[in-house]
Amino acid sequence: MACTSTWDRESNARKGIAGERRADRRYPIMLNLRWKLTHRKRVLEKGEGSTVDFSSGGIRFEAGRTMPEGFGVELAIRWPVLLHNLAPMQLVVHGRVIWSEGGQIAIRMIQHEFRTLGTSANHCGAPSKAARTDIPFVAALNAKASLAKIQ
Repeated sequence: MACTSTWDRESNARKGIAGERRADRRYPIMLNLRWKLTHRKRVLEKGEGSTVDFSSGGIRFEAGRTMPEGFGVELAIRWPVLLHNLAPMQLVVHGRVIWSEGGQIAIRMIQHEFRTLGTSANHCGAPSKAARTDIPFVAALNAKASLAKIQ
């Protein structure tokens, strides 16, 4: 049986009242982003920044300025993982500013989706012939086609 002191019980009680009150766990992740401050479907201002932390319900990010609470924000976050190891992705988040202090903004997410960004020309379309011959099955087919042309 664990032994706890009165101090520990009081400390834990205070944490529940004034401490961490978020329902969702936050994860410290720093990613580059572009933001748009909106109000009544109009873009008021644009800028760049970086995320500070994420949860399933919200994002805290560094914008370099304060933003009015209640206004809308759209974030385009550069995602660190490529789709199918080819296409860069971004997470697009629509949310509402819930607090703003010292250049950091916290938003409650309303909607989010992953989008792909364009791929470079050397990653588009079918793989090159040199790349295809690295696959044994394709290399065998290419060899048969070459033999058929000779005969």
